[in-house]
Amino acid sequence: MIEFILASGNAHKAEEFSELFDKKIISVEKAPEKIEVDETGKSFSENALLKAEGYFKKFKQPVLSDDSGLVVASLPNELGIHSARFGGEGLTDKDRAELLLKKLDGIENRSAYFICVLCLYFSEDEYYFFEGRVHGQIGENYSGSHGFGYDPIFVPDGVDERSTLAELPNWKKENSHRSKASLHASSFLRERDCQRV
Repeated sequence: MIEFILASGNAHKAEEFSELFDKKIISVEKAPEKIEVDETGKSFSENALLKAEGYFKKFKQPVLSDDSGLVVASLPNELGIHSARFGGEGLTDKDRAELLLKKLDGIENRSAYFICVLCLYFSEDEYYFFEGRVHGQIGENYSGSHGFGYDPIFVPDGVDERSTLAELPNWKKENSHRSKASLHASSFLRERDCQRV
């Protein structure tokens, strides 16, 4: 088993990733302390790498980092890597979601996808990226109490065309962008270990 620290001080996030991975292959613990990393990258991969490098330099052990966001077809330059800062400083998650609903009022194309890019960072010479996406639409209303961020306004494809991610906690656990990226990473580590035996 490989032990990683998560490039975040968020214990809940570390717990979420720990549940997504096969514990026989990988364990994920929150970092001993949160450090500030300037996310100046122009892509999810660049930001995930910046976070991983920052935590590795500080704690000198393998790091799991992620950068995630929401990409909205009709607002191509407004969210993406800027999703957590959409609308400016001082807004709550609900404020941002409601602002997005307002901006899409009357717009027909509401297609969107969540993306997660994971970085497994072993050293400055060895690191790997894994991506997961979940496609859907931005709904018409804020609905649901599970999840966080934009979950209450995101209606994933292939479910029932009405329920948001915030109303589908069990489906999200199996099918979210983080779940898919984690699955790719687990498969890679499994094969990597087999090749080393």
